[in-house]
Amino acid sequence: MMNVELEKKILLAEKHKKENKAFVEKLKRLKPKSLDGEVHQLHDEVFEKIDCLTCANCCKTTSPALYERDIDRLSKHLKIKPSQLIMQYLHKDEDTDYVFTSAPCPFLGADNYCSVYENRPLACREYPHTNRKRFYQVLDISLKNTLICPAVASIFEKLNLPK
Repeated sequence: MMNVELEKKILLAEKHKKENKAFVEKLKRLKPKSLDGEVHQLHDEVFEKIDCLTCANCCKTTSPALYERDIDRLSKHLKIKPSQLIMQYLHKDEDTDYVFTSAPCPFLGADNYCSVYENRPLACREYPHTNRKRFYQVLDISLKNTLICPAVASIFEKLNLPK
């Protein structure tokens, strides 16, 4: 179960969904040069306080897109053929990407640890994308992630404050 404080962050993001969307549209138009620096600093601050293992909402509610190299790496780790991994765990979504058939992730333990952590998909490795370069390129997905990840919700909350 998610920590109450973390859950409040997501509820607050839901409440401010319209404002966050308008803020994202503004950022996409402006592409401020300082955006990466600000977001990276907030990312570091927020993740000093939030431990993903107390939440794991991303693993419980959504699936990453898995690409051929992810499927190969996972199947090798599990000692099964890629076709068996696909048949057992994956399906194609509306974008024709492979995603896990069910949520929570089949590799998420009751303790919120990932049993395939060293071989997890690239999308899991990069999640929640708030420490990447050219952050403005992932603003739309980050906006969606405010409703999934309390850390992203916190980053948006702090980023969106009037300066």
